[in-house]
Amino acid sequence: METGLTVQQAAQKTGLSAHTIRYYERIGLIPTIQRAANGHRRYTEDDIGWIEFLKCLRSTGMPIAEMQRYVELQQAGDATLNDRLALLEAHRRRIKAKIRELNNFLERIEGKIDYYQQMKNRLQLRD
Repeated sequence: METGLTVQQAAQKTGLSAHTIRYYERIGLIPTIQRAANGHRRYTEDDIGWIEFLKCLRSTGMPIAEMQRYVELQQAGDATLNDRLALLEAHRRRIKAKIRELNNFLERIEGKIDYYQQMKNRLQLRD
């Protein structure tokens, strides 16, 4: 019996499409996927964990090229630890800036909702 998940099972488990997983593999973001005797991909739990990390990076706005650079650095070994750390720290700074921006937008929207709620309440009092 073959071990590991098929690409469809990996897609279901990670929430990414099979197409996206294959694309990530093709562009080098998922560097080493085992193959079954029939040539079909087989994903391990470690692979799923890696795909989830890629999903995290992408969902937080990291560009594909930067993700590829991260993978290159990771594959180059411990000598690139400082570079990987710097890359992730820069990404963290961008995420935090985006969160601050979104929080400011949220405050403005909440202010507008409060304003409309007060208007609605005043109009209901007149009826």
